[in-house]
Amino acid sequence: MTRRRWIADEVSGDRAVLLGEHADHLARVLRARIGQEFDIATGAAVCRGRITSVTNNRVEFELGEEVSGAGLSEIILVLAIFKFDRMEWAIEKATELGAERIVPVIARRSEKHLAQAAASRAERWRRVALEASKQARRSDVLQIEKPVALKVAVKDHPEAVRLVLAEQERSTTLHHALQEALDAAGDETPAIRMAAGPEGGWTAEEEALFDSENWKPVSLGPRILRAETAAITAMAVAAALME
Repeated sequence: MTRRRWIADEVSGDRAVLLGEHADHLARVLRARIGQEFDIATGAAVCRGRITSVTNNRVEFELGEEVSGAGLSEIILVLAIFKFDRMEWAIEKATELGAERIVPVIARRSEKHLAQAAASRAERWRRVALEASKQARRSDVLQIEKPVALKVAVKDHPEAVRLVLAEQERSTTLHHALQEALDAAGDETPAIRMAAGPEGGWTAEEEALFDSENWKPVSLGPRILRAETAAITAMAVAAALME
């Protein structure tokens, strides 16, 4: 039987701790007991954990051998802010597909009220990522950075392979660009940053901004996709090639 997996709130040496509502659920609902074993994700690995102490809001584990688990990829998704219900779905699926982190960005065509509310919404996005990380049995939690302006995000990580989904691009597909990056990296895993735009796509000024910072435009094919569909499709292509 597959053991249930929990993501530790605290880790120190061969000890891990689960806190708050998840500890309470494990203690009161699942009736956890000392000596019971679960898989514990520590952020760096997944280990077998044996319960050593139980209270309603704190469960402590002794960590044992490492077990297999989905760990960090090297994919950062720069995601233009769009309608929050669809964005939450995109975050959930990007988490399941193995993104390392998401950078929410305010684009020219991000609706004004959504852009203004994005900072306060980020904590909810982090909860979505936490639950999706547990469901996907990851060894880490996808990180959601604070929302920033696009002009800030495009300058980060110049050493990474930086790809922007662009509707007008037809000659270079995302699959081809990623395969080139993998071939060039050899035995190493390349760091990838992929930018997915808002509903309506990037403006001409934003496309010029990407170009000035040496982002490579890539295509997902001839069809026009919704913002969330494009983000998830890009992650699926990357996951298929890199995992």
